[in-house]
Amino acid sequence: MLQSKGRWSVQEADEAASAKLAEALGIPLLLARLLTVRGLSDEEQAAAFLFGGTDLIHDPFLLDGMDRAVERIRRAIDSGEKIRIYGDYDADGVSSTSLMVHLLRQFECDYDYYIPHRIQEGYGLNEAAVEQAAESGVKLIVTVDTGISAVEQIACANRLGIDVVVTDHHEPPETLPEAYALVNPKKPGCPYPFKQLAGVGVALKLAQALTGRWPEELLEYAAIGTVADLMPLVGENRIIVRQGLERMRSTSSPGLKALLAVSGIPVGEVSATHIGFALGPRINASGRLISADSAVRLMTTDRREEAEALARELDELNKERQRIVEEMARQAISMVEERMAGGEPPKAIVLSCEDWNVGVIGIVASRVVERFYRPTVILGIDPETGMAKGSARSIAGFDIYRALTHCHDLMDHFGGHQMAAGMTLSRQHLPELERRLCRLAEEWLTEEDFVPLLTADMECSLADVSTEAIRQLERLAPFGMGNPTPRLVFRGLKLDGMRTMGKEKQHLKLALKPREAEEAAAIDAVGFNKGELADWLSLSAEIDVLGEVSINEWNGVRKPQVMIRDLSVPHVQLFDWRGSGRPADKLAELCGRLGGAKGAGQPAAVLLFGGSAASPPLRLPVALWRVSPAGVAEPLNEAAARYPLAAAEDIVLYTMPDSLEQLQSCTAEAAAVKRYYAVFTDLSRSGSSASVMPTRDMFKTVYQIALALERGTSLRLPPGPGVYVQALSKRSGLSPAIVQFILDVFAELGLMDKDAQQDTYRIVPSSVKKDLGSSALYQSRMKRAEAEQTLSYSSAKELAALLTPQKRQTINNRPMMEGIVS
Repeated sequence: MLQSKGRWSVQEADEAASAKLAEALGIPLLLARLLTVRGLSDEEQAAAFLFGGTDLIHDPFLLDGMDRAVERIRRAIDSGEKIRIYGDYDADGVSSTSLMVHLLRQFECDYDYYIPHRIQEGYGLNEAAVEQAAESGVKLIVTVDTGISAVEQIACANRLGIDVVVTDHHEPPETLPEAYALVNPKKPGCPYPFKQLAGVGVALKLAQALTGRWPEELLEYAAIGTVADLMPLVGENRIIVRQGLERMRSTSSPGLKALLAVSGIPVGEVSATHIGFALGPRINASGRLISADSAVRLMTTDRREEAEALARELDELNKERQRIVEEMARQAISMVEERMAGGEPPKAIVLSCEDWNVGVIGIVASRVVERFYRPTVILGIDPETGMAKGSARSIAGFDIYRALTHCHDLMDHFGGHQMAAGMTLSRQHLPELERRLCRLAEEWLTEEDFVPLLTADMECSLADVSTEAIRQLERLAPFGMGNPTPRLVFRGLKLDGMRTMGKEKQHLKLALKPREAEEAAAIDAVGFNKGELADWLSLSAEIDVLGEVSINEWNGVRKPQVMIRDLSVPHVQLFDWRGSGRPADKLAELCGRLGGAKGAGQPAAVLLFGGSAASPPLRLPVALWRVSPAGVAEPLNEAAARYPLAAAEDIVLYTMPDSLEQLQSCTAEAAAVKRYYAVFTDLSRSGSSASVMPTRDMFKTVYQIALALERGTSLRLPPGPGVYVQALSKRSGLSPAIVQFILDVFAELGLMDKDAQQDTYRIVPSSVKKDLGSSALYQSRMKRAEAEQTLSYSSAKELAALLTPQKRQTINNRPMMEGIVS
């Protein structure tokens, strides 16, 4: 067995509805099934999702306040008033600001832009910036991606004679600012039908209203902000991003070309994934570490040389950001591990440090959640003021914003939503914050909630994912928040090959085949940063995989490929170490892996069979057991006494058992076993003849030679130990061990008597003919031979079945296994 890293929640498609949708739209069944499980079984809805364009874009004047915003901006343009665009320092704010710059350029008006410094000013409008705007002669401020909560700051602007038009998408507070116009689809009473626009999406709707058309030239900026701000890619957002990506693939923007170049992305291949994992982080890096001005300049410049220089600057800032994040994440993870002391992490994690950069604390919080799967708050402390600024990330089932409302008295400020939040508080309140969050997590969450939840669209077979089927799935793109890349579950796959990749062997590559199709071509599956799983996968295992499918193209050949997100082995695994020249070395490696995976957890159980007291020369942290002929395991060391065999997860079958019954009686007690390791070496018997089963002719030959010796007709022997057996061996051509065994059987059956003093045997003259099968020694050796033949020459799959109680009947009834020992 191999436990999956997360809980798999797998949807189930309505097959009838899927078939109907596939026929109505003329699409493959796999695509129709995916649409159905995502709630798009209605033909009209599915068609709009797949094929919808600008015909589905809503009238911008449905946004409450848009008419007043347009009227005021037009008046400022016509009268030559100075307009200031006021944005935010994240990728959405930068994209919104850049979009507005490109828009106002078209009107050739008097404008500039301003983005606050993350560290020095913080988020949103601030009075100092408003006062500076008044000193600069600004008469109109247009906010983008901010402003909906700026009650006092907008009141200050009003006193200074500056009108403010707010365009925002954040949740409105109970008290709204008295701006000239408030444009926000989430504003109470706003009739706009799509509520999930990014800040840049609201800015785009303003541009649509001002120009009286769909502003296609601005879509690439809208696409960047929408994806980078993790907005759901459904409805209008889907159209914005899809059309924006199309424009980016032939962009004329020097800034976007330069940014794509430093990111290593071919312009014609840019996708939403590239925005989320390459462009967005570089745009964000400037606002996190210094000022977002560089990012706005990059996205608005017309000069290629300036664009290339700014792109290099952002790339270097992003590398520095990555370095800072890695160091902070390492420190944070170490802090948690020290608190754990070999146990479980706390129910909620709160970590703080004076040296931590508050510009990246959200990323670090995400890393800690990824590592420990606990609600996490990371805070940087200002050593002069003692104030801590934090960022929180949560897990499914724990509403972090709701949790913070239970701690509101501790904080100067907080805000956010179910999965992420930010806060400011005095460092003296941090212990109480942690205590309360841990108590809430204890109350709200179950043990199951602390296992990551992985959602998959449905189960399917490898045969369903041909290159053409995968190509058709691209119709669902762009993928992102609210419209994730399809995740599929494949069960019962066979391993056709396995290896690790990367300089540190950190990645895993598997060749997978369907269980029911022996001749099918294998499909490659790649698991990034899953290389350690190679040690826990047996080549005889049947694997369940949760992953995403794609097309891998190499040297002009296109093949399906699975990107592994998680995998499991739902049955007991067998690792075949038979024939290994140095089994003790392999056992030492296993002990090392168990120590690394489980710390001071349960050691491997090593089983020694046979009546001999011989033990392997092991100096390893294992639980050592001796198995009696009846199959009862008895502890041989302190570890075995401490950890019962019934609880062992890793069991090493080190020596050859005397019978299959002995093996099966013992393993029947291993209720918790996940992995068997088959060695079956022999510590007590020398030579292969120990388990050779003598034929009846061999018994006859030995008896006749013994009879001739006794009659003295052809052979006379001098007295002495071993002489008798050696003589019979020489005359019969059988090994001394075989001869000795035959003599012992004759003695047990009463056919011969042993003269211990002379070390010879004498035939009992009046003995009755006996069946060899009535000898216990004979039966025991038969069972030993059967065990050795079966355990030495069966396939790994057959051996695994033999060790698994529910499968033993199958292997025992197979004709191939009958009569191995004649």
